[in-house]
Amino acid sequence: MDSNLIYLVQTDTTVGFSSSSDEKLSLLKQRPQTKKILNTVDSFCTLNKNTRVPKNFRKKVRNSTRTTFIYPNGHSFRVVDKNSDFYNFIYKFGVLYSTSANKTTEKFERDFAQNGAEIIVEDNRGFYETKASTIIKLSKKRSLKLR
Repeated sequence: MDSNLIYLVQTDTTVGFSSSSDEKLSLLKQRPQTKKILNTVDSFCTLNKNTRVPKNFRKKVRNSTRTTFIYPNGHSFRVVDKNSDFYNFIYKFGVLYSTSANKTTEKFERDFAQNGAEIIVEDNRGFYETKASTIIKLSKKRSLKLR
């Protein structure tokens, strides 16, 4: 499996595009290159290789589900639960950029998503929208809920 391709997949939160290329995802979604895209990771071990979790929030990060954290270094990560159906996909890559499968600020359209993806990964459940992940910005001492 090539991580540079754009995959259309049912993530742990909603229908999304996944790739190791954030530039390709930004271009596809017609969003500014300066707007950052979150990373999904398969484990806390992989998370710790990519960023440092502030000591005050380690327990909160470990116990949170379907939550994206923006760390003091400016990078954002969501750890996928091992019980999630999306885990089998993300485990093959370790870490991938992930974003919802729609144009920026618009609703999910199946035609747009299928035309934009290079590979479609669909199981017997099909694609469905659910609630987006909670986003929490962490600093060394404080946390701020953004969504």
